[in-house]
Amino acid sequence: MLRTHTTKEASMLDGESVRVCGWVHDIRVLGRIAFLVLRDRYGFAQLTLIRSLLGKDKFKEYTKITRESVICATGKVQKTEQAKLGFEILPEIIEVLNPADAPLPLGVSDMVTADMETRIENRFLDLRKPEVMAVFKVRSALLQGIREVLVANGFLEVHTPKIVATATEGGTELFPLKYFEKDAYLNQSPQLYKQILMAAGFDRVFEIAPAFRAEEHNTTRHLNEFISIDAELSFANDEDAMSILEKSIVGGIKRVIDKESEALEQLNVKLSIPELPFRRVTYDEALNLVNKHISMEWGEDFSTEALKVLGEEIGGFYFITRWPLDIKPFYVLPDEDGYSFAFDLMYRDKELSSGAQRNHRYESLVEIMRSKGLNPENFNFYLRAFKYGMPPHAGWGLGLERLVMIVTGVKNIRECVIFPRDRTRLVP
Repeated sequence: MLRTHTTKEASMLDGESVRVCGWVHDIRVLGRIAFLVLRDRYGFAQLTLIRSLLGKDKFKEYTKITRESVICATGKVQKTEQAKLGFEILPEIIEVLNPADAPLPLGVSDMVTADMETRIENRFLDLRKPEVMAVFKVRSALLQGIREVLVANGFLEVHTPKIVATATEGGTELFPLKYFEKDAYLNQSPQLYKQILMAAGFDRVFEIAPAFRAEEHNTTRHLNEFISIDAELSFANDEDAMSILEKSIVGGIKRVIDKESEALEQLNVKLSIPELPFRRVTYDEALNLVNKHISMEWGEDFSTEALKVLGEEIGGFYFITRWPLDIKPFYVLPDEDGYSFAFDLMYRDKELSSGAQRNHRYESLVEIMRSKGLNPENFNFYLRAFKYGMPPHAGWGLGLERLVMIVTGVKNIRECVIFPRDRTRLVP
């Protein structure tokens, strides 16, 4: 075997021979003894190099290994209180599988922080940092916890097309592409396909997949390619959808706490499970809170400044419900007096999710489409499903990266994506 134990597995042994493999995190030479710190995904191991045991030549060879070189070390584990990690490995042989050039374009063990552009340009090195990798351990656990809640509640996982012929919600925030002889777009959302599946009798579906928005924002909370967690359920209203959404988030956070305590510690995050149900605040109630501080007219969307006010006034997770119909997509079910059965999930001033009970009535859908300047003929593949038995249904879409930002406490959404795609970046 190339490797017999990870560093974490080796840390639980004493007196046994192991073969550990990883990267040289650091090396310190103190005369006739040296300490080489080996790092893998699971932690660290101190390799204690003693010249009298290894011999002069091996000692010299091993102490010249460059940082971030990939090595395998064979030796005995020894428990010791003198080592910071509580154990050390006395290596007999160290093999350099791949030496690292020096100097490094980005430090891994160094405390000096680099700017975001330098980090992304050297992402393969940046991701080696334990505190950076911790974000993705949390992300993985969060996603698994959400998926478990949805499956436990009878949802079927599906995948819908990402190359489409028409916009999901109209507008211009689309990435065009050539699809053989036709014009096509990268999909903004699986919304229309989710609804068609309700007509197909799938009852409850969810999808976790990329979505694309050609927004020209260049902020710390916007991406042009992101992971959207979408759910749709039949014979349901907006309250049913909100209930599933808040349970999914709590389930995801609970799994992070249960499975990734070390990652949270590396991120210096103290996470607690939110209480259910999340607070519901109507659009009108939110508007009144905002107007105590800044002026805003009914029917406007909440500006960044307005959301900051709401974040300070309400805090935590909360839903804004009963939005004006005119500022919501065509597929939202109308309520009386110009309102709708739409909701947004917020965390302080950050929007995490939008959802609604959908309009399942064909004639009403067509009428609202036309009022918003959309041509129903462009959506024929979607509208046909409403002519032959569409049940009442509701659903939502949740941006994974924004949720990861909240759970990990990082300040830039690019830190929540392995290889981010923003306004200016296509590589790496």
